Amino acid sequence: MSKKFLYLFKEGHDAFGGDQTTMKNILGGKGAGLAEMTHAGMPVPQGFTITTEACTQYYADNREINEEIKADIFKYMGILEEQTGKTFGSVDNPLLVSVRSGARQSMPGMMDTILNLGLNDQAVEGLAKKTDNPRFAYDCYRRFIQMYSDVVMELGKSFFEERIDAMKERKGVKQDVELTADDLKELVKEFKQIYREKQGSEFPQDPKEQLIGAVKAVFRSWDNPRANVYRKMNEIPYEWGTAVNVQQMAFGNSGMRSGTGVAFTRNPATGEKKLMGEYLINAQGEDVVAGIRTPSPISKLHEEMPEVYDQFVEIATRLENYYKDMQDMEFTIEDGKLFMLQTRNGKRTAQAALQIACDLVDEGVISEQTAVLRVEPKQLDTLLHPQFDAAALKAAEAIGKGLAASPGSACGRVVFSAEDAEEKVKDEAWKKVVLVRLETSPEDIVGMQVSQGILTVRGGMTSHAAVVARGMGTCCVSGCGNDNDVVIDYDAKTITINGHLFHEGDWMSIDGSTGNIYEGQIATVASTENANFKRFMGWADAARQMKVLTNADNPRDAQNAVDMGAEGIGLCRTEHMFFAEDRIKAVREMICARTVEERKTALAKVEPYQEADFTAMYRIMGDRPMTIRYLDPPLHEFLPTKPEEIEALAKDMGMTTEELNNVVVSLHEFNPMMGHRGCRLCVTYPEIAEMQTNAVIKAALKVSAETGKMITPHIMIPLVGEVKELKYVKDVVVKTADKLIAEAGVDMKYQIGTMIEIPRAALTAGQIAKEADFFSFGTNDLTQMTFGFSRDDAAKFLTAYYDTKIYESDPFQHLDQVGVGKLIKMAAHDGRETNPNLGLGICGEHGGDPSSVEFCHNVGLDYVSCSPYRVPIARLAAAQAAIKAPRAMKD
Repeated sequence: MSKKFLYLFKEGHDAFGGDQTTMKNILGGKGAGLAEMTHAGMPVPQGFTITTEACTQYYADNREINEEIKADIFKYMGILEEQTGKTFGSVDNPLLVSVRSGARQSMPGMMDTILNLGLNDQAVEGLAKKTDNPRFAYDCYRRFIQMYSDVVMELGKSFFEERIDAMKERKGVKQDVELTADDLKELVKEFKQIYREKQGSEFPQDPKEQLIGAVKAVFRSWDNPRANVYRKMNEIPYEWGTAVNVQQMAFGNSGMRSGTGVAFTRNPATGEKKLMGEYLINAQGEDVVAGIRTPSPISKLHEEMPEVYDQFVEIATRLENYYKDMQDMEFTIEDGKLFMLQTRNGKRTAQAALQIACDLVDEGVISEQTAVLRVEPKQLDTLLHPQFDAAALKAAEAIGKGLAASPGSACGRVVFSAEDAEEKVKDEAWKKVVLVRLETSPEDIVGMQVSQGILTVRGGMTSHAAVVARGMGTCCVSGCGNDNDVVIDYDAKTITINGHLFHEGDWMSIDGSTGNIYEGQIATVASTENANFKRFMGWADAARQMKVLTNADNPRDAQNAVDMGAEGIGLCRTEHMFFAEDRIKAVREMICARTVEERKTALAKVEPYQEADFTAMYRIMGDRPMTIRYLDPPLHEFLPTKPEEIEALAKDMGMTTEELNNVVVSLHEFNPMMGHRGCRLCVTYPEIAEMQTNAVIKAALKVSAETGKMITPHIMIPLVGEVKELKYVKDVVVKTADKLIAEAGVDMKYQIGTMIEIPRAALTAGQIAKEADFFSFGTNDLTQMTFGFSRDDAAKFLTAYYDTKIYESDPFQHLDQVGVGKLIKMAAHDGRETNPNLGLGICGEHGGDPSSVEFCHNVGLDYVSCSPYRVPIARLAAAQAAIKAPRAMKD
């Protein structure tokens, strides 16, 4: 029996037993929602879903829809004709459909939609006659021609928009809805002429040809540039594909008793438990999200159509109760009759996500563990986004106000296109930009991503700019032209807001929490204050089984990390302490020393600085562990490069400039990543390990004496690839440490471990574990060594790898679980087999990446370590991993 690629909406629930995960995987999020609403008896226009598996098949068949799937599509159109009593392509009673995408994970605005499909020169006359509304019929036809030409034939929208604007100017009207039936008939002729000129053929009149073209276009849009960017940002696998929903049209543009809108069961910006949404009378859905006209709030519907409003409130309440989460719904009203077109768990800001999670627990709807799963870990990052400094804000005066579409504050130089935003931020002087647009479109996704904030003249709280910015956690003020005198000139690259003129490059500040717009720069500060944050993170911490440590190299970072909830330091990179102005000279003397005595003399100058740093950090960490990595980078990185610095150092060292230049040249490495660094330095110069051990142990003894609590230092030897290397350096450390501890007359324990960051270390982990108390996986270098390219050089070619789908994501951002992950699994298994008490963790950048954290949990690591500001993200990711896949805790 061949695979089933199509499901009627009324089949979906029973076919999958109501299992939401399976339904979303096969039918996509939109198809699953339509199936569930149909099953619940809600007013859903009938239709069917072409599955995500059909999309995968389309790509397997070289981007063609095979004959079996085509036959099924036409078979299901026949069933839809029976359900509706209308005929596809009929002159007398035409069936029109929408063709819409629906991936398993919501991707708002990233893929394509075609409305009013099935119209042709004859059907439009039939629709006009059947409805006795020629204006409506030709409005649908001109929309269809434009959408089909843009989405299916990829001709672009601008040619058609120019004709609409010209028509409105000739007729002296401002809105599309003011154009008459004759005006729209004329536009249809003009649109068909544009199609003929651009495409070299007549606009297709066969509805079946239109339908297959539209389905192919939606499948194709899964691989469009903006969808690829969005997927990469949100870690959505390419192989998932998108479903396609073919649905009978409900017409919101059929008159003043019709309309279309988007609504949320709770406020997606704040989380407030209150129905929030917008709608437009006499419009179709694209008008709302595109921000072409400014919509009315959903509350106004109570005045205009009270019965429809009451029915909608009842349905919205049922949907939230069923899904136990805030719902994002699309609806259409046709001649006073309500139709539901979509429901899905709504995108929300971090603040709203926390508020909704806490409220649903308090309402008894969900458990605390379920609440923990309701917040995306990376969303917490937005809580750290800047807010305006209170004093600076008080002194500033708002020059305008829009809608507070996405919280946070942004300050940057004004740019007027997404392309300019992408280009300008590469310049140091333009690092921060505010993207100013009439309205944004899905093509602007990358420019929106790099901008500090987004300001749009048109659109409401559910416009493209608002929805996407909220998903990104980017500050956004939308619809600033609604209540202000705003003039934007793309050619001159200017915007005037209530008489205040901004040119490209001028500074602007916007507040996504209030909607206020300010001239110039307002100082910003990080904000972690959220009433629900501590409570929510308490639930997360109760659920997680891995510890979350931090990477910190100085007291300031250590304190920040503790404030963020870090349970210790998993990586303190001692070389970062060497670059300070008051110590780099002594470090350089050590490197250039010609004898062991000279080197020890120089190291003696460095040691007090190291000891002071470790002492300060031990005081901050209290009884939290701190792992100190010994000197790692190649020595040439510390040497001067400017002639005047070389000359000064030579003088201090009693060397000629030529002699010092020779030292610099001799230390130069062709491939520093694989050169004289890490433990190799201590093998060559064991006095470096002696000095660092002195500093660590003395600091630990001092703070232990101060607090009365004995510290257990954790010392990490980097870049080990052979157990004998570790043994050699370990012996130096043990001899030095034991002597100091004995002299102090205390019983101080310490641990010596290594960083597993080269493949040979992973392959021989069972041997290395004989000499190690812990392994810390340095996934940055392990990734470089395994892939055979460096982070810095990879940027030159990785884009091509993404474009060709060789890689879907940057392996330095998201851990390669197939290759690098296999080495980690192997090393963890073999290491623990040798030493059951072996501590295991990672300290690369992946420690703050949610998918990588989940992998670490599943492998059985004890901890992850990440940068201070990613600690909350890692805490939540670790909790979610534990809830999804609990494991037996270690004794």
